Amino acid sequence: MYSQSAKVQISGKITTPNKEIVDFATVHLKGTNYAISTNQQGMYTIEAPAGNYTIVVSSVGYTKTEKQIKLVSGKNIVLDIQISSNGTDLNEVVVQSNAVNRLRESAYNAIAIDTKALHNTTLDLAGALAKAPGMKIRESGGVGSDMRLMMDGFTGKHIKVFIDGIPQEGVGGSLGLNKIPINYAERIEVYRGVVPVGFGTDALAGIINVVTNRNKQSWFLDASYSYGSFNTHKSYVNFGQTLKNGFTYEINAFQNYSDNSYKVDVAVEEFLGPSYTDGSKFSDKNIQHVKRFHDNYHNEAVIGKVGVVDKKWADRLMLGFTYSHSYNEIQNGVLQKIVFGGKFTKGHSIMPSLEYRKRDLLTKGLDVTLTANYNKNIVNNVDTSSYKYNWKGEKQKMSAPGEVQYQDSESENNNWNGTFTTNYRLGIHRFTFSHVTNNFRRKNTGTAGSSGTPLSYAIDKETNKNISGLSYLLMPSEVWNVSVFGKYYNQHVAGPVSTSTSNDNYVRNTSNVSSFGYGAAGTYFFLRSIQAKLSYEKAYRLPTNEEMFGDEDLEHGEFTLKPENSDNFNFSLSYSHRFGKHSVYGEGGLIYRNAKDYIQRSVQENTIAAKSYATYQNHGKVETKGYNLSLSYGYSDWVNVTGTYTQIDTRDNVKTLEAGSDQVSTSYGVRMPNVPYRFANSDVTLFWHNLGKKGNVLTFTYDNMYVHEFPLYFENQGSRDKRVVPTQFSHNLSVAYSLENGRYNLSFECRDFTNEKLYDNFSLQKAGRAFYGKFRIYLGGK
Repeated sequence: MYSQSAKVQISGKITTPNKEIVDFATVHLKGTNYAISTNQQGMYTIEAPAGNYTIVVSSVGYTKTEKQIKLVSGKNIVLDIQISSNGTDLNEVVVQSNAVNRLRESAYNAIAIDTKALHNTTLDLAGALAKAPGMKIRESGGVGSDMRLMMDGFTGKHIKVFIDGIPQEGVGGSLGLNKIPINYAERIEVYRGVVPVGFGTDALAGIINVVTNRNKQSWFLDASYSYGSFNTHKSYVNFGQTLKNGFTYEINAFQNYSDNSYKVDVAVEEFLGPSYTDGSKFSDKNIQHVKRFHDNYHNEAVIGKVGVVDKKWADRLMLGFTYSHSYNEIQNGVLQKIVFGGKFTKGHSIMPSLEYRKRDLLTKGLDVTLTANYNKNIVNNVDTSSYKYNWKGEKQKMSAPGEVQYQDSESENNNWNGTFTTNYRLGIHRFTFSHVTNNFRRKNTGTAGSSGTPLSYAIDKETNKNISGLSYLLMPSEVWNVSVFGKYYNQHVAGPVSTSTSNDNYVRNTSNVSSFGYGAAGTYFFLRSIQAKLSYEKAYRLPTNEEMFGDEDLEHGEFTLKPENSDNFNFSLSYSHRFGKHSVYGEGGLIYRNAKDYIQRSVQENTIAAKSYATYQNHGKVETKGYNLSLSYGYSDWVNVTGTYTQIDTRDNVKTLEAGSDQVSTSYGVRMPNVPYRFANSDVTLFWHNLGKKGNVLTFTYDNMYVHEFPLYFENQGSRDKRVVPTQFSHNLSVAYSLENGRYNLSFECRDFTNEKLYDNFSLQKAGRAFYGKFRIYLGGK
C-alpha cells in the first residue's frame, strides 16, 4: 500500500544515449494508474504519494526501461532516463528516431521520410515523396513545371501541404514542393486518409508536413551546388546561430535554373511543307523527335527568421520574412501538341510571418502554438506574341497578337493565414483544439482580351475559410491508444459569375457553405512487433481558389463548385523484427474512399487546338478501393533494400445521367480517367564505411519506378479508349562519397539511364536520360 499523504513530484527528461529527445514516450509507475507521455522536448512530470515504485519508460522502437525509485514526502525528484533503440526501425528512408516512433505509435496511417539520408542527392522535396507507399508525383515537364501530388487515388488539391505544421495555402509557385531542395527538410511526414485535428485542415486524401531541423548546433552552415543536363543549376545555403541567451537567427536561400531543353516525340505542324488531304498542315501521325526551345525556368527564394528560444514565456518566438521570385517560359499548353514560342509568366511574393510556441503555459500539460502570415503574391501572364510557332521553332505571322488570348495582365493575390492549436495533457488523456483561418483576395489589372464588356478578371475574387477541430486521445499504455474528433468547416466566397451563355459579361456573386465532420482512430500492438491501425473520418474539402477562379490563363475556374465530402476508411498491419545483423520491416494497408461531389479536373479541347484549357467540375460520386505494401530489409550497416507497391481502383459511382432519371450513366462503374492505378518503386543501397579514412562513407544506390498504363479518358468512350499514358519503368543510379563524417560530400547521378519515355499529366512528356553532379559542405560548432 502507498501512503495517501501529500503527493511527491518526479520529473525529468527521456533521451537516447546519443542525447536525442524521445518525445511522446509513455512513462508510468508500475502497478499504478500514475502515467503520462513525454512532450516534444522529452519532458515528463508525475505526482504520486510517497513510497517505493518501479518507473517504466516505453516507446515504439525502443527497449522498455525500468528503474527502482523511492519517493519521500516533501522531497521532489528529478530523474533523467536514457532508453536505447531496439533496432526495429531499419529503413534508411524512414526516420530512425523518435519522430517515426511517434507516428507509428499513433493511430493514424502515417510515415516519416528521412530526408537527411537524401541530402547529398539533387532531389527536391517532391522527389523524396515519391518513395512513400501510395504516393505518386505527377509533373507536366522538367524543372519548375506544374506538379501535382497523388495519394491513394486522389490528386492535386485533395492533398494539403504544411511546413512545420503551418498551412502553405497561397505561398506562390516558387515555394512548391518540386522547387524546394531536399536539404531544407529534416523529414517529411505523410498522413494518409484520416488527418489529426491539430493540423486544422480540410484535406480529403491526406496531408504532407515538411519538418525542418529545429535542434541545430550553436552555429551551422549547410551549402551545396549542383549542375546537370539541360543546363540545370541548383544551389542552396542554410546558415544560422543560437546564442547562450536564447537569441537565434537562420537564413535559407535557394535557386533553380534550367533550359529544360530536352527532346520530345510530338506531332509537328509543317509550316513549309505541302498541305494534307483535309487542307491542313497538321497530322497526328507526323511524329518527330524535337528539342524544347521555349521552356526556360528559374526561381529564387530567401527565407529569414530571427527570434528567441527556451525562454520561460516562450519555447520559441520567431519573426520570419520570405521573398521569392520566378520566371517560367510556357512551351506548351495543357496538351503537348499545343506549342508556344512567346508566352511566359513571372511573379514574386513577399511573406512576413510570426510563430509562437510554449509548453506548459500557465499550468502543467497545457501547450499552445500560434502562427500567422501574410503573403502578397504577384503573378504576370504575358501572351503578346504576333507569331504562331510549331515544334521546330519555325514561326508564322498571325493576324492578331496572342498565341492563346492576347494578354499582359497582373494578378495580385493576397493571402492571410492564422493558426491556433492548444494541447492539454492530463495523465493518460490528451485534449486538442485547433482553429485555422484563411482569407484570400485576388485583384487583376492589365490587358486581357479585346472585348469592352466586363470580363471575369475585372472582378475581385475572395474567399474566407475557417476550420475548427476538437479531439480527445486516450493513451493508457504503450500497447494501445484511441482518438475521437470532430471538425467544423465554413467558407464564404465572392467572385464573378457569367450572365450570358457566351461568357462575355460577368457580375459579382457570393455564396456561403458550412459542414460538420467527425472521425475516430485506434491502434493496438501485438507482441510489440505487430501493430494494427484502424481509422475512419467523415471528411470535407472546401474548393480552392484555383478551382473556383482558375489562374487567369490556361486553368479555368468554376465559381459554383460545391465542397467534396468522403467516408474515409484505413486499416493497416505492420511487422518489424531484428535477428542478429538482419532486420526486416513490412507493412500492408487497405483503403476505402466513398467521395461525393468529387471535384474533377479535365481538359476541354476546342476546335482550335491552341484554345484548349483545363476546367473543374463536381463529378458526383467516386468510389476508391485499394491497398499498398511496403517492405524493407537491412543487413548491419552495409545493405538496405526497400520496395513499395500500390494498387488503387477509383471508379465512377454515379448510376444515372441526372437526378430523377432512370437512364443508367454510360460511365457508371468505369475507372476514373487520368488516374494511375498501379505503380511501384524499389531501391537498393550499399554502404562502404571508412573508405580511405575513418569517417568516410561511399554510398551506391539503384532505384526504379514502375507505372502501369492508365487511360486519359473514360475507357468506354469510343475511340478514345485507346488514348492512354503508356506503361513506364524508369531506372536511376547514384553514387555519393562523404568525407570527414559528412563535412564534405560529392555525388553523381544518372536518372532514367535506360532513356525510358516518361509521361504524366495528359501525356505530357518529361525529360529522359540525364546526368547531375553535386558538391555539399556542412560545418557546425558547439
